[in-house]
This record gives sequence, C-alpha cells and structure tokens, in this order.
Amino acid sequence: MDLKQLLRNKRDAKAIPHLEQYAPVWIVDEVILLEDEAIQFSAIFQHPQYGWVNRRYRYDGFNNVLYHKGQLATSEAAVLDIQEQDPYIAATISNVPNAYGG
Repeated sequence: MDLKQLLRNKRDAKAIPHLEQYAPVWIVDEVILLEDEAIQFSAIFQHPQYGWVNRRYRYDGFNNVLYHKGQLATSEAAVLDIQEQDPYIAATISNVPNAYGG
C-alpha cells in the first residue's frame, strides 16, 4: 500500500465517525501533503443549523489528529453538481415503524 492510500485510510478512520452525523457528505478539494504526512480537504454537507456548508479540515497523519479549519456557507444551487457524484459518506435511511406517525 502506498503512502497516499495509507494516509487516506487513517484520515477516514478519524473523519468518518465525526462526519457521519451530517451524512450525506461529499469531499472536495483534497490535497495530500506527503512531506507533512497530512491531507487537507473540504467536506460539503447540509448542517442542521447552518444549511449547506463547505467545511475545511486538515488531517495530521503523524499525530493522528483531525483539525477543523473553518467553514463557509454554500448555496443549494452551488451544491447541485456535487450531489450528482457519489458521496464520501452516504446517508443511512431507517424505516422504523411509527417513526413518522404512520
């Protein structure tokens, strides 16, 4: 396994448990910094309070830490093309009896 894939796997182990609460989530603008053993990336998702956001992260592979680097509001129109792609984390839908009154 190459270093890029190893970094992605380690990033996923940290990022997925944090981001799955916002599913579906799409990753955009991923930059792998091999010399720093880090990945910078942006995740786009619909936040329950802020609407659609583009949130920046940096994963430090050496220290195994995921850093939140800020977020920007994003319009729903800007997200339409991204929604055509497969998400990084898909939404799980459960059909629990009586969940929605029926």
